[in-house]
Amino acid sequence: MLHAVLGFEGALSAPHHAAALAGRDVLQEGGTAIEAMVAAAATIAVVYPHMNGIGGDGFWLIKRPGAAPVGIFAGGQAATLATPGWYAAQGHETAIPGRGGLAALTVPGTIGGWQCALDQSRSTLPLSRLLAPAIAHAERGIAVTGNQSHVTSEKLDGLRDVPGFADTFLINGAPPAPGARLRQPALAVTFRHLAENGLRSFYDGDIAETHGAFLASHGSPLRQADFAAYGAEVVEPLRLQTSHGTLYNMIAPTQGVASLMILGIFDRLGVREADGFAHVHGLIESTKQAFRLRERLVRDPQDMPVLKLDQALSSEALAQLASQIDMTSAMPWSGAGDMSDTTWFGAIDNEGRAVSCIQSLYHEFGSGVVLPQSGICWQNRGSSFSLEPAHPRALKPGRLPFHTLCPSLVRFDDGRHMVLGTMGGDGQPQTQSCVFTRYAWFNRPLQDCISLPRWVVGRTWGQDSNTLKLEARFAPEVMTALRERGHDVEVLADYDEVMGHAGALVHRPDGVIEAAYDPRSDGAALGY
Repeated sequence: MLHAVLGFEGALSAPHHAAALAGRDVLQEGGTAIEAMVAAAATIAVVYPHMNGIGGDGFWLIKRPGAAPVGIFAGGQAATLATPGWYAAQGHETAIPGRGGLAALTVPGTIGGWQCALDQSRSTLPLSRLLAPAIAHAERGIAVTGNQSHVTSEKLDGLRDVPGFADTFLINGAPPAPGARLRQPALAVTFRHLAENGLRSFYDGDIAETHGAFLASHGSPLRQADFAAYGAEVVEPLRLQTSHGTLYNMIAPTQGVASLMILGIFDRLGVREADGFAHVHGLIESTKQAFRLRERLVRDPQDMPVLKLDQALSSEALAQLASQIDMTSAMPWSGAGDMSDTTWFGAIDNEGRAVSCIQSLYHEFGSGVVLPQSGICWQNRGSSFSLEPAHPRALKPGRLPFHTLCPSLVRFDDGRHMVLGTMGGDGQPQTQSCVFTRYAWFNRPLQDCISLPRWVVGRTWGQDSNTLKLEARFAPEVMTALRERGHDVEVLADYDEVMGHAGALVHRPDGVIEAAYDPRSDGAALGY
C-alpha cells in the first residue's frame, strides 16, 4: 500500500514523475509553489504530450497566506473568423471536425496563464530557470510512456495525415514503443525563445506571426490578431460552504459548478460509511443531478449571468436536488457530457501558498496539428462548439468553449488547506467528490483516498458508453447492490486509467504537508 509523502518545506504532486521532480527542485531552491507549478507545467507539456501542451488551455486556483483564494482563467477564445457561415463555406454545416486545421480554432491560453500566475507572487527565480527542465527534456528526448505509446497507436488513423503530427510524434513513421526516445527540438527552441523574450512574446512576437501564417495555410480560422487580443484573467472562484469546509472551484464555462454541486448535494444525504453502497450510490445520483443542470446552465459567461451559478449553489437549490434522490434506486441515465485529456498538478510551499493547476489539449493530441517551426501541438477545444446558431454553446467569434477542466481547492475550518484534481472529462468532478468525501467525511488517509477503487458514470476519457464503470477491486456486495438498485454496471481493470490521474496535497496547521499521487498514472508525489 502506498503512503502519502510528508514534507515541511514544500511538496508537489503530478501525473508524470519528471514534472514532479522539476517542481520539487524549484521548491528546494527557494522558489514559490507558483514557480514550482510553472516549472512542472512546462515539463509535463514536453513529457506527456498526448495529454497536454502549450498549444492548449489552463486554469489555476491559488491560495496565498492571509488572502482569499483567486482563480486564473487561461482559456482561449474562438477566432474572429470562426462562425457557422465560415465553416459552412469550408463544407461543414453540422459539426466542427475534431482533427486538423479546422479543429484548431481557439487561442491557447496556457502560456498566458503561467504569466498571470507568476504575477500573483514574489519572483525568486528567473524564467529561464523555470523553463530549463522542459528545454532539457525537449532537446535530449523523453522516454515515451506506455500510456503515450498506447494512445498514439489507438488514435493514429485520425492523426497520421494531420500537418506536422507524424514528423513530431512518430518514429520512422510508426507509433513509438514504450521506452523509446522521442526528441522535440523545435519545442526546445520555442521554450528558449520564451525564456529570453518573456511569456507575452507567445502572443505578440514572431511566434504569433508564425503561428497565424501556418494555421491559416492549413485551414484554421485563427490569425495573428487573435493572439494579440488574448489575455488570461484573474477571477474570483466559485465557492461553497459545506459541513466539512469551504470548497473552491473554477467559474464558467468550466464545470467547476458541477463539482461543487455534487458535494453540496451529497452533504445533505446523511451517508455515514465510506465506500459502501450508500456512499457510491449517493455520489452517483448527486452527479446525475449536477450534470443535468450543468448541461442546461453552463456556457460562456457573456451569455450566462453569474447569478445563475450562485443560485445553483444556494442551500435551497441544493436541498431541492438532494430531495429528488432516491437512496434505494438509480435514476435512469442516458448520459450527458464530454471526453477529454488533461493533466492536473498541485504544489504547496513552506510559506503556505497552495496551487491547484490543470492544463489540456482537449482530446488526445488535440487537433493533431503541430507547427514545425515551433513544435507546438494545437488544441481542438473549439470543436466542442455547436454550428447550430440557436444552440446554447453555438460557435461565435470571441466566445469561450465549454471546459471540463475544474481544479479544486479546500479550506477546512480547522486551518488545513487542500488542493486536488484529476484528468478525465466528465470523470473530473466525480473523482474529486470520491477523493474528497473519503478524506473529509470519512477520515481516510490521503493516499488511500486516491489509491482505493473508484468509479465513474457516463462518458469520460477513452470511453463513450454511459454505463457505471467500477474498478474490479470493489467489494462484490457493493457491486451486487448497485446492480440490484438499477445501475448499469461495467467492471473494469483493478487500476484503470479511465478513472483519471488524480492527485492531492494537504497543508496541516502543524506545518506538515501531505502529498499523494495516483498509481494509475506515471506520476509521483514529492516533498522535503
